[in-house]
Amino acid sequence: MDASVIVVGAGPAGLMLAGELRLAGIDVVVLDRLPRRTGESRGIGLTPRTVEVLDQRGLLPRFGDIEMSGLGHFGGIPLDFGVLGGGDRAARTVPQSATESVLESWARELGADIRRDHEFTGLTDHGDRVEAQVRGPAGRQVLSCRYLVGCDGGRSAVRKAAGFDFPGTPATTELLLADIRGVDLEPRMVADRVTDGMVMTARLGDGVHRVIVAERGAPPQRRTGPPAFAEVADAWKRLTGIDISHGEPVWLSAFGDATRQVTEYRRGRVLLAGDSAHIHLPAGGQGMNTSVQDSVNLGWKLAAVLRGAAGPVLLDTYHTERHEVGRRLLANTRAQSLLILGSEEVQPLRDILTELARYEEVARHFAAKAGGLDIRYDVGSGPNPLLGMRMPRLELLRGATVTSSTELLRAGRGVLLDLADTPRLRRRAAPWADRVDLVTAAPRDTAALGGVLDGASAVLLRPDGHVAWIAPGSHHDLPMALERWFGPARQHGTAHTRAV
Repeated sequence: MDASVIVVGAGPAGLMLAGELRLAGIDVVVLDRLPRRTGESRGIGLTPRTVEVLDQRGLLPRFGDIEMSGLGHFGGIPLDFGVLGGGDRAARTVPQSATESVLESWARELGADIRRDHEFTGLTDHGDRVEAQVRGPAGRQVLSCRYLVGCDGGRSAVRKAAGFDFPGTPATTELLLADIRGVDLEPRMVADRVTDGMVMTARLGDGVHRVIVAERGAPPQRRTGPPAFAEVADAWKRLTGIDISHGEPVWLSAFGDATRQVTEYRRGRVLLAGDSAHIHLPAGGQGMNTSVQDSVNLGWKLAAVLRGAAGPVLLDTYHTERHEVGRRLLANTRAQSLLILGSEEVQPLRDILTELARYEEVARHFAAKAGGLDIRYDVGSGPNPLLGMRMPRLELLRGATVTSSTELLRAGRGVLLDLADTPRLRRRAAPWADRVDLVTAAPRDTAALGGVLDGASAVLLRPDGHVAWIAPGSHHDLPMALERWFGPARQHGTAHTRAV
């Protein structure tokens, strides 16, 4: 094998997956057809859940001084993440280019083999391995791997070569985007509906402003390249009355509101993540963020299967969990598309939703959905509301030492929190100590997380930060949960514990 895993595409999804695999000790080759990063940024922010998963891997400091905000929107309806009751905040105006730079640096430090100017041209799945046809500086070659993952965007060559079905609806409206220097515009971070369409602006730093404009009824164009700047400037002036034609365009793009999702995220030894698996209107910046989270879900599972710790049934949960997340994503972005791009006939609906959003329960629902914080996986039944949800940052204390559940996930391993210092619990978990860290600690704040941990003696966290088991509060026992998510017990394993 040339690599255990070949990842096609060095965007956020591909680089995140490469880092996750290397964190688990899996050799990975990343192929990208471009000779270098473009520096372009389709996405310009991180949702609260993506902020969390990057923090779980200790990556946030690498972004430098970023602006955090508790504000967002759902289809133009303003949201305050503060209603969720935690410290959940989004990172505003973080260019996708910065995210890619951070993730590439991390993946390379961990030993990922990233090969640029290598274009994927086809594949053959032999059942026990996959061969990838590649065209690069040395000419054509065939690379062999145990699994191949397509992270190569909405026009995915991997998706097409492997024959994935990609049903959905075509684009009906075109949106134009321009990053511009030499203009001074007030930010309109929430989609601003104007008489004949929608406009948005954001300051990206270094004197660059982003503008997005959509004229109602403007159908998608058959383009062979980006739009002309004059086209963007003319549309902006028609909708806002403001002339930006004197600005210097840095990057131009056009996109539509097509909505599609593959019917399966895995076919044999070929998998898809990110935009390769789902495309939609990038309402609220959810596209890149969902792509990163796809890779965080897939990475530890693929690594466990490759190491022989778990069987392929664990890999099947990647599809069942993330396909449902993608389905709900497409539903909410289609709803937002209607609210943002719809005609005056939609105004009564906008008014009613704006009224409803003033109720705390509704505001919490929209904020959790827009922030990626409403995802619950099927980990088994039980009365505790944290089951299947992500674990919010929980500060933990033993003696004078302070840590957090977030920091304990830095190694990309499972974590069993022993909150009651229970020797029997540690003995039962010992056969999984090569895959799961046992941490004896107590919540620093007894009222943490709204009291949902009151009376809890232990919590099992998956490497992606989701709660797989809690005691009391799960209807199945600890060994069953450990075997489901981390594979069969190893009876002669050596304890790998950390007292915090």
